[in-house]
Amino acid sequence: MSKAYERLEQQVGEAKAELMIHYMDEILRMNEHINLTAVRDPEEFIVKHLLDSLGCVGSPEWEKADAIADVGTGAGFPGVPLAIMAPEKKISLIDSLQKRLRVIDDITRSLDIQNTTTFHLRAEEAGQSKEHRERYDLCVSRAVASMNVLVEWCLPLVKVGGTFVAYKGEKAEEEIKEAEKAIRLLGGKIDRIETVNLEDESAENHTLVYVKKIKKTPAKFPRKSGTARKEPL
Repeated sequence: MSKAYERLEQQVGEAKAELMIHYMDEILRMNEHINLTAVRDPEEFIVKHLLDSLGCVGSPEWEKADAIADVGTGAGFPGVPLAIMAPEKKISLIDSLQKRLRVIDDITRSLDIQNTTTFHLRAEEAGQSKEHRERYDLCVSRAVASMNVLVEWCLPLVKVGGTFVAYKGEKAEEEIKEAEKAIRLLGGKIDRIETVNLEDESAENHTLVYVKKIKKTPAKFPRKSGTARKEPL
Protein backbone atom coordinates (compact mmCIF):
# COMPACT_ATOMS: atom_id res chain seq x y z
CA MET A 1 0.00 0.00 0.00
CA SER A 2 1.45 3.38 -1.01
CA LYS A 3 1.98 6.23 1.43
CA ALA A 4 -0.42 8.42 -0.52
CA TYR A 5 -3.14 5.76 -0.39
CA GLU A 6 -2.57 5.31 3.34
CA ARG A 7 -3.06 9.03 3.86
CA LEU A 8 -6.21 9.00 1.74
CA GLU A 9 -7.62 6.02 3.64
CA GLN A 10 -6.84 7.64 7.00
CA GLN A 11 -8.57 10.81 5.91
CA VAL A 12 -11.74 9.40 4.33
CA GLY A 13 -12.06 5.75 5.39
CA GLU A 14 -11.55 2.57 3.40
CA ALA A 15 -14.81 2.50 1.41
CA LYS A 16 -14.57 6.11 0.20
CA ALA A 17 -10.85 5.77 -0.51
CA GLU A 18 -11.52 2.70 -2.68
CA LEU A 19 -14.26 4.53 -4.59
CA MET A 20 -11.93 7.47 -5.23
CA ILE A 21 -9.21 5.10 -6.44
CA HIS A 22 -11.68 3.44 -8.82
CA TYR A 23 -12.54 6.90 -10.15
CA MET A 24 -8.83 7.66 -10.58
CA ASP A 25 -8.25 4.37 -12.42
CA GLU A 26 -11.06 5.12 -14.86
CA ILE A 27 -9.85 8.69 -15.47
CA LEU A 28 -6.32 7.42 -16.15
CA ARG A 29 -7.69 4.74 -18.49
CA MET A 30 -9.73 7.30 -20.43
CA ASN A 31 -6.78 9.70 -20.41
CA GLU A 32 -5.22 7.54 -23.13
CA HIS A 33 -8.03 8.60 -25.48
CA ILE A 34 -8.91 12.14 -24.34
CA ASN A 35 -6.72 14.65 -22.54
CA LEU A 36 -8.11 14.81 -19.00
CA THR A 37 -5.02 15.27 -16.84
CA ALA A 38 -1.26 15.76 -17.18
CA VAL A 39 -0.81 13.74 -13.98
CA ARG A 40 -0.39 10.10 -14.99
CA ASP A 41 1.39 8.57 -11.99
CA PRO A 42 -1.18 7.11 -9.55
CA GLU A 43 0.75 8.14 -6.43
CA GLU A 44 1.01 11.72 -7.69
CA PHE A 45 -2.63 11.63 -8.76
CA ILE A 46 -3.79 10.74 -5.24
CA VAL A 47 -1.94 13.71 -3.79
CA LYS A 48 -2.53 16.33 -6.49
CA HIS A 49 -6.11 15.47 -7.41
CA LEU A 50 -7.80 13.44 -4.67
CA LEU A 51 -6.29 14.73 -1.43
CA ASP A 52 -6.06 18.25 -2.80
CA SER A 53 -9.74 18.26 -3.77
CA LEU A 54 -10.73 17.60 -0.16
CA GLY A 55 -9.26 20.85 1.17
CA CYS A 56 -12.60 22.43 2.13
CA VAL A 57 -14.07 19.28 3.73
CA GLY A 58 -14.77 19.80 7.41
CA SER A 59 -15.07 23.59 7.16
CA PRO A 60 -18.28 25.15 8.55
CA GLU A 61 -19.19 26.23 5.00
CA TRP A 62 -18.87 22.66 3.75
CA GLU A 63 -20.82 21.20 6.65
CA LYS A 64 -23.88 23.39 6.13
CA ALA A 65 -23.93 23.33 2.31
CA ASP A 66 -26.54 21.22 0.54
CA ALA A 67 -26.12 22.47 -3.04
CA ILE A 68 -22.55 22.83 -4.34
CA ALA A 69 -21.27 24.00 -7.74
CA ASP A 70 -17.85 23.10 -9.17
CA VAL A 71 -16.98 25.62 -11.89
CA GLY A 72 -14.53 24.43 -14.55
CA THR A 73 -14.60 20.90 -13.17
CA GLY A 74 -12.30 19.50 -15.89
CA ALA A 75 -11.87 15.81 -15.09
CA GLY A 76 -14.15 16.15 -12.07
CA PHE A 77 -11.97 17.91 -9.52
CA PRO A 78 -12.71 18.87 -6.84
CA GLY A 79 -16.38 17.99 -7.47
CA VAL A 80 -16.32 14.20 -7.72
CA PRO A 81 -14.15 13.54 -4.63
CA LEU A 82 -16.40 15.98 -2.74
CA ALA A 83 -19.46 14.07 -3.97
CA ILE A 84 -17.95 10.80 -2.74
CA MET A 85 -17.28 12.39 0.65
CA ALA A 86 -20.92 13.43 1.12
CA PRO A 87 -23.51 11.43 -0.86
CA GLU A 88 -26.28 13.52 0.73
CA LYS A 89 -25.02 16.75 -0.91
CA LYS A 90 -25.92 17.68 -4.50
CA ILE A 91 -22.89 18.58 -6.64
CA SER A 92 -23.26 20.39 -9.97
CA LEU A 93 -20.23 19.95 -12.24
CA ILE A 94 -20.03 22.83 -14.70
CA ASP A 95 -17.62 22.81 -17.66
CA SER A 96 -17.47 24.20 -21.20
CA LEU A 97 -16.05 20.99 -22.73
CA GLN A 98 -18.70 18.35 -23.31
CA LYS A 99 -16.23 15.53 -24.02
CA ARG A 100 -14.95 15.71 -20.45
CA LEU A 101 -18.44 15.78 -19.01
CA ARG A 102 -19.45 12.67 -20.97
CA VAL A 103 -16.48 10.84 -19.46
CA ILE A 104 -17.46 11.98 -15.96
CA ASP A 105 -21.07 10.89 -16.55
CA ASP A 106 -19.98 7.45 -17.76
CA ILE A 107 -17.62 6.88 -14.84
CA THR A 108 -19.92 8.17 -12.09
CA ARG A 109 -22.74 6.04 -13.49
CA SER A 110 -20.54 2.93 -13.56
CA LEU A 111 -19.42 3.58 -9.95
CA ASP A 112 -22.98 4.38 -8.78
CA ILE A 113 -22.09 7.90 -7.66
CA GLN A 114 -25.60 9.36 -7.71
CA ASN A 115 -25.24 12.91 -6.39
CA THR A 116 -23.43 14.60 -9.30
CA THR A 117 -25.06 16.35 -12.27
CA THR A 118 -23.02 17.70 -15.19
CA PHE A 119 -23.84 20.92 -17.03
CA HIS A 120 -22.28 21.77 -20.37
CA LEU A 121 -22.09 25.53 -19.91
CA ARG A 122 -19.63 28.38 -19.82
CA ALA A 123 -19.47 29.90 -16.36
CA GLU A 124 -20.90 33.16 -17.74
CA GLU A 125 -23.93 31.29 -19.11
CA ALA A 126 -24.49 29.52 -15.80
CA GLY A 127 -24.28 32.79 -13.88
CA GLN A 128 -27.01 34.36 -16.01
CA SER A 129 -29.36 31.35 -16.01
CA LYS A 130 -32.32 31.02 -13.62
CA GLU A 131 -31.38 27.42 -12.96
CA HIS A 132 -27.98 28.34 -11.49
CA ARG A 133 -27.86 32.02 -10.52
CA GLU A 134 -27.69 32.43 -6.73
CA ARG A 135 -28.82 28.82 -6.24
CA TYR A 136 -25.77 27.39 -4.46
CA ASP A 137 -24.71 27.34 -0.81
CA LEU A 138 -21.12 26.72 -1.82
CA CYS A 139 -19.20 27.15 -5.07
CA VAL A 140 -15.70 25.72 -5.59
CA SER A 141 -13.20 26.15 -8.41
CA ARG A 142 -9.71 24.75 -8.78
CA ALA A 143 -6.90 25.69 -11.19
CA VAL A 144 -9.21 27.51 -13.61
CA ALA A 145 -8.37 31.23 -13.79
CA SER A 146 -6.95 34.18 -11.87
CA MET A 147 -8.92 35.36 -8.85
CA ASN A 148 -10.25 38.57 -10.43
CA VAL A 149 -11.74 36.48 -13.27
CA LEU A 150 -12.94 33.61 -11.07
CA VAL A 151 -15.02 35.78 -8.77
CA GLU A 152 -17.00 37.14 -11.73
CA TRP A 153 -17.71 33.57 -12.83
CA CYS A 154 -18.46 32.09 -9.43
CA LEU A 155 -19.99 34.66 -7.06
CA PRO A 156 -23.13 35.08 -9.22
CA LEU A 157 -23.88 31.38 -8.58
CA VAL A 158 -23.73 31.71 -4.79
CA LYS A 159 -26.74 32.53 -2.60
CA VAL A 160 -26.47 35.52 -0.28
CA GLY A 161 -25.00 34.01 2.89
CA GLY A 162 -23.20 31.31 0.91
CA THR A 163 -19.50 31.03 0.11
CA PHE A 164 -17.16 30.75 -2.86
CA VAL A 165 -13.98 28.76 -2.18
CA ALA A 166 -11.13 29.30 -4.65
CA TYR A 167 -8.39 26.65 -4.67
CA LYS A 168 -5.32 28.76 -5.41
CA GLY A 169 -1.55 28.31 -5.37
CA GLU A 170 1.05 29.96 -3.20
CA LYS A 171 0.64 33.33 -4.98
CA ALA A 172 -2.90 33.70 -3.69
CA GLU A 173 -2.16 36.88 -1.73
CA GLU A 174 -1.13 38.73 -4.94
CA GLU A 175 -4.24 37.53 -6.76
CA ILE A 176 -6.49 38.61 -3.90
CA LYS A 177 -5.12 42.15 -3.99
CA GLU A 178 -5.85 42.34 -7.73
CA ALA A 179 -9.37 40.99 -7.13
CA GLU A 180 -10.43 43.24 -4.22
CA LYS A 181 -12.49 45.59 -6.41
CA ALA A 182 -14.17 42.71 -8.27
CA ILE A 183 -15.07 40.92 -5.03
CA ARG A 184 -16.68 44.08 -3.63
CA LEU A 185 -18.58 44.83 -6.88
CA LEU A 186 -19.94 41.30 -7.09
CA GLY A 187 -21.31 41.24 -3.54
CA GLY A 188 -18.51 39.35 -1.84
CA LYS A 189 -16.15 39.80 1.07
CA ILE A 190 -12.97 37.86 1.86
CA ASP A 191 -13.77 35.79 4.92
CA ARG A 192 -10.43 34.03 5.42
CA ILE A 193 -7.47 32.40 3.73
CA GLU A 194 -6.26 28.92 4.66
CA THR A 195 -3.14 27.01 3.61
CA VAL A 196 -3.56 23.31 2.90
CA ASN A 197 -0.31 21.41 3.42
CA LEU A 198 -0.27 18.41 1.09
CA GLU A 199 2.84 17.00 2.82
CA ASP A 200 4.38 16.04 -0.49
CA GLU A 201 7.48 17.47 -2.17
CA SER A 202 5.98 17.05 -5.65
CA ALA A 203 2.89 19.12 -4.85
CA GLU A 204 2.53 22.85 -4.38
CA ASN A 205 0.64 23.66 -1.20
CA HIS A 206 -2.79 25.05 -1.94
CA THR A 207 -4.32 28.16 -0.50
CA LEU A 208 -8.07 28.13 -0.01
CA VAL A 209 -9.65 31.56 -0.31
CA TYR A 210 -13.08 31.75 1.34
CA VAL A 211 -15.23 34.55 -0.13
CA LYS A 212 -18.52 35.18 1.65
CA LYS A 213 -21.50 36.39 -0.41
CA ILE A 214 -22.90 39.31 1.61
CA LYS A 215 -25.22 40.88 -0.97
CA LYS A 216 -26.80 40.11 -4.33
CA THR A 217 -24.62 40.31 -7.43
CA PRO A 218 -25.70 43.14 -9.78
CA ALA A 219 -27.71 41.77 -12.72
CA LYS A 220 -25.12 42.80 -15.34
CA PHE A 221 -22.59 40.29 -13.96
CA PRO A 222 -21.24 37.98 -15.17
CA ARG A 223 -20.63 39.80 -18.44
CA LYS A 224 -20.72 37.97 -21.79
CA SER A 225 -18.31 35.11 -22.50
CA GLY A 226 -14.65 36.08 -22.65
CA THR A 227 -15.08 39.58 -21.20
CA ALA A 228 -13.87 38.76 -17.69
CA ARG A 229 -10.54 37.46 -19.04
CA LYS A 230 -10.05 40.35 -21.46
CA GLU A 231 -11.22 43.11 -19.13
CA PRO A 232 -11.01 41.97 -15.48
CA LEU A 233 -12.98 44.14 -13.09
